[in-house]
Amino acid sequence: MIQEQLTAETMEETSLVYLMKNYANYNFWANLTLVNWLKTHPEALLEQEVLSSFKSVKLTLAHILQAQEYWYSILTKTEFKFREYGSLNNIFDSLLKQSENLATYITAIGENKFNEKTEIQSPWFTSDFENFEYVLHVFNHSTYHRGQIITICHNLGITGAPMTDYNFYNVVAK
Repeated sequence: MIQEQLTAETMEETSLVYLMKNYANYNFWANLTLVNWLKTHPEALLEQEVLSSFKSVKLTLAHILQAQEYWYSILTKTEFKFREYGSLNNIFDSLLKQSENLATYITAIGENKFNEKTEIQSPWFTSDFENFEYVLHVFNHSTYHRGQIITICHNLGITGAPMTDYNFYNVVAK
């Protein structure tokens, strides 16, 4: 009975659809795991400037949040507005809420939406890719900057970061 259910479920979703949905949930989990760990450290330390492309953990988190909001607006065809995020706790809360919203949206759409092309003309680039390319990009971007946050933390003397690897999520955390 269980094997039949698994077969039926996998036949309904292509590998691409499964991967996009799993990555959406992974991204939410990884951001939650990182934020929960960061909350155990002094706010002043997380706002301290270091040599990096974004000068602090706080600014890097704000960048992840802003990028996720931007790509969410592209995927949902809604307006994107740059905004100030305020305190570190506000960034924590906003990032988790946005990651959850992104995961909810991604897990609700089907293969046709992933394969649909979306044209983008922005001040930074022009593209006309299928949506799954944008979805993969936003998650890859967040992963990159989560790693950068760990490096910033190491430079500040903060160690013991949690594992937020995709395979760890699939094997242990899911």
